[in-house]
Amino acid sequence: MLGSLPSRRSLQEGEYYAHPRNAFWPIIAELTGVSGAYAARCAALTGHRIALWDVLESSERPGSMDAAIRRDTARANDFEAFFRDHPDLGRICFNGRTAARLFKELVEPSTGTSGAEPIVLPSTSPAYAAMPFADKLERWRAALAWSL
Repeated sequence: MLGSLPSRRSLQEGEYYAHPRNAFWPIIAELTGVSGAYAARCAALTGHRIALWDVLESSERPGSMDAAIRRDTARANDFEAFFRDHPDLGRICFNGRTAARLFKELVEPSTGTSGAEPIVLPSTSPAYAAMPFADKLERWRAALAWSL
């Protein structure tokens, strides 16, 4: 599961998807039945063979909006090593179109997708309010059904 870059709130709290209005953890709770402490939620993902990371290792971005990511300062995480360490990777799910676009621009030209099936999911960001929670949940459920 790949996001683009952690939000300011996530960086401050040292937790992925820390903004209280982000739908990521409520969706994961619905799909896995696990909620509560951050460590328990992360363990639930691992138990379902879901890795959580970001396309970008770093970038300048005023605020937390993906649209504000400065492409000229964007630096991708080391996917070559990740793919080498995880040869059985079957699917790469992107939390929103920006993560997918950044991956396509910054990662695919040098490393490809390691043969994994790419799936773009609706963003869980509170900034993406065009799709209701129930619709996001069903799209995520369909994409993660193999691991649940």
